[in-house]
Amino acid sequence: MDNKAYTLQGDNALGSVQIADDVVAIIAGLAATEVEGVSAMAGNITNELMSMVGYKSLTKGVKTEVEDGKVRAELALTMDYGYNIPDTCAKVQDKVKTTIENMTGLTVTDVNIRIAGVDMKK
Repeated sequence: MDNKAYTLQGDNALGSVQIADDVVAIIAGLAATEVEGVSAMAGNITNELMSMVGYKSLTKGVKTEVEDGKVRAELALTMDYGYNIPDTCAKVQDKVKTTIENMTGLTVTDVNIRIAGVDMKK
């Protein structure tokens, strides 16, 4: 697991503030799942296998890149059946962008979404 960090503030009299890339990914995933119509984050096969053996990643289905104060996020979602996919994805993009920018002060340039499945349970 790559634990890169981005310095938010430096040269402060009290020290510096850094945020790990994984924290940005966690924020993105939590923000996405707060949108009505999003069933869950979808992971790749490695994430699925790791969760079976007891390792549950909070960054499941999320990939973020932080460079020069700019964030690019890619999310894989499972949608609830019956929701309009373009409308729900637009809400997710807005929620993820707003949440990351408000919590970190970083600028979000892209929020790319891949629908990995539809939850038929409801």
